[in-house]
Amino acid sequence: MDKKQAAAKIQDLRGQLEYHINLYYNMDSPEISDYEYDRMMQELKSLEKEFPDLVTTDSPTQKVGGQAKREAGILVRHNVPMLSLQDVFSREEVEEFVQEMQEQLDHPEFVVEYKIDGLSMALRYEKGELKLALTRGDGINFGEDVTVNAKVISDVKRKLKVPVEYLEIRGEVYMKNKDFNHVNEMQELKGKKIFANPRNCAAGTLRQLDSKITKERGLSMFVFNIQQIRGMELKTHTQGYEYLKQNGIPVIDNYQVCKNKEEVWEAICAIGENRGNLEYDIDGAVVKLNSLADREKLGATSKVPRWAVAYKYPPEEKETTLLDIELSVGRTGRITPTAIFEPVRLCGTSVSRATLHNQDFIHELDIRIGDKIMVYKSGEIIPKVRKVLKEKRPEGTTPYYLPQTCPVCGAETQWEKDTADIKCTSPNCPAQLERRIINFVGRDAMDIKGFGTVYVEELVRLNYLKDAADIYTLKEHREELIAQGIIGKEKNTDKLLDAIEKSKENDAYQLLTGFGIPNVGKAAAKSILKEFKSIQNLREADVEALKNVKDIGEVSANCILNFFKDKTNCQMVERMERCGVNMQTKEQSIGNQFQGMTFVVTGTLSSLERKEAVALIEQQGGKVSASVSKKTSMLLAGENAGSKLVKAQELGIRVITEEEFLAMLKQQVAVE
Repeated sequence: MDKKQAAAKIQDLRGQLEYHINLYYNMDSPEISDYEYDRMMQELKSLEKEFPDLVTTDSPTQKVGGQAKREAGILVRHNVPMLSLQDVFSREEVEEFVQEMQEQLDHPEFVVEYKIDGLSMALRYEKGELKLALTRGDGINFGEDVTVNAKVISDVKRKLKVPVEYLEIRGEVYMKNKDFNHVNEMQELKGKKIFANPRNCAAGTLRQLDSKITKERGLSMFVFNIQQIRGMELKTHTQGYEYLKQNGIPVIDNYQVCKNKEEVWEAICAIGENRGNLEYDIDGAVVKLNSLADREKLGATSKVPRWAVAYKYPPEEKETTLLDIELSVGRTGRITPTAIFEPVRLCGTSVSRATLHNQDFIHELDIRIGDKIMVYKSGEIIPKVRKVLKEKRPEGTTPYYLPQTCPVCGAETQWEKDTADIKCTSPNCPAQLERRIINFVGRDAMDIKGFGTVYVEELVRLNYLKDAADIYTLKEHREELIAQGIIGKEKNTDKLLDAIEKSKENDAYQLLTGFGIPNVGKAAAKSILKEFKSIQNLREADVEALKNVKDIGEVSANCILNFFKDKTNCQMVERMERCGVNMQTKEQSIGNQFQGMTFVVTGTLSSLERKEAVALIEQQGGKVSASVSKKTSMLLAGENAGSKLVKAQELGIRVITEEEFLAMLKQQVAVE
């Protein structure tokens, strides 16, 4: 590879890694496995090593963690950097590390321990009293103050039994699998989004603004390092663990002290064999020097300590038997096949299902009911089928084809043009109805509080809901609903019926979003209603008028036309109108002071809710973005503005206070 090719590849890898770093650290929503991420990072490191003049200070290889952001607390400066660990992936790399330590040090000891899959947090104690808890943040400069939430975690001790002048410890906040499952059960019952895995749930929970929620979710914590101590002299890492145990502080389970590479590798293998039996998730094994003096001698790079490495296990996969292929019908009518197999334990949880995507995927694998298959977890989150073990295929199996009729309503199915998808052709299919109504009542659409998935499914099953308009006639069945306990007792039923009534006042863009028209999400619905002002006007629009709306192309325009051409849809909309559902946009533009400008709103405003500030900006012709970039015109900053304020200052973007913002609106102050 020449330098030009290397530069292009480096740029591509950096872009991909930045995207996934943001998802993992800042959004708590990873899309790929640690293994896939690590491989990309290793490839980038290798290229930068080969072409050192292409290394830049903003490369992912030169940074630690994500951005420090204000959710549960303000930003706090680190006393001791919370660095990453150097990842290794083979026995050879582990042995090279051990040998390197032995060459530089006199008979070093190694500690091998679990690498817990959670969120790093540091605790600071002064004279035995817990004073501060902070997250890793950017790892070097700032973390987030999460002291209030940390204090409701049972593993976090507020007072030390054996106090010292000052102590800072670092650990991993995580969720036991049973607690994670319980949280997701509660989320599902409430009709809320479920968490992808325990790590995401732990990260989101620690950053909650309401410590009651943090307490309810049952976070746990293991401490894996003493960062700083004054008032006591410690010589080894394990001696530090013994001191922490005296104070009732949980430390990493079953750590092993090793003296050579053979013992280190045996300990790593033992952890790997046992990881499926643990009550929490781990994503590797850590090998670190035991002597604190040796650690001090070796120091650290700008990103990792030189005295430790993290061994990453390859993705776990297991053999099982395909028992059946289950079919489900989505809101758009798309039929999705799902593999049902004998349960196997992967990455600490029992799995028995995995998507087979579509007919092309089934053909490519040549997967048949009765086959022996290899399954694995993608991103250690989503179970997937890797391959069919055809050499173990039993006699009598036959190729599998998706059906020509819908598995729910029996209507004909058809292939969607230019895709591998097959769809149910009936607009009245009950399976599609459930998902359409779930979309309609959801947060991004009509936002009917408390209208969870369980209620929707039961009301559809009992024929109370035949389309979304029936939601607004449920009050006519109040006594029946209470008697049958579908929603609950009188109090819960009335609470939901009141929320339904309140939703009639929503802006028309929420209603349009709720219709679930393909390619018309919340942002598009806002743009459309800003132009047409009402659902009635939209029904009369032609393709050319629709295409004049910004970001609406021919495909989206035709989807809207087709929706309103359908007689059933028009009847549903008319019934909603008769029930008193608002069909007019409320976000009328009252000025153009912010025309062509993009705002970012951050921090806590004293007199305005965030959504009120957004509405005021949009009424003056402006736009609001979630993140700061070079395209940002102005940052409206409240208290505890955090990293967005820092980035805006770095980019030279104008920052205004709430008072300045209100003055602009009141007095029409120039904003140039």
